[in-house]
Amino acid sequence: MDTPSQSIRDLALRLLELEAEDRAADDAKGAERVCAKLHTSLTRFAGVDGFKALTRRSLALARSEIPVLRGVSLDEGGCFVGLGDLAAKAVNDGGAALITHFLWLLVTFVGEPIALRLLREAWPEINIDE
Repeated sequence: MDTPSQSIRDLALRLLELEAEDRAADDAKGAERVCAKLHTSLTRFAGVDGFKALTRRSLALARSEIPVLRGVSLDEGGCFVGLGDLAAKAVNDGGAALITHFLWLLVTFVGEPIALRLLREAWPEINIDE
């Protein structure tokens, strides 16, 4: 299985930074807010079960890179919870890994054009194509 490209990693970091800039909250909430926005856009497209499948798999992939993410779980809707219980570096690295793998899986399963359309729906205020 391939690994996420640098452009996917960069996009994940952009989304995390955007959510951190939009609200004065700790870094753990950034990944949770990204997940919540993705939830809204993707459940209209793939349903709750499709969204949960992507978050569950992205969590498993991220845990293989960052084992401390074993303390992170998914809420009823399929979003990440428990990042706030991790040390600061683990929160930053873990959040980036979770969102990177989620975006990579999304592009892998639905293709880049549809994935970008869904991201534009979630973040209409930014240019996703940069």
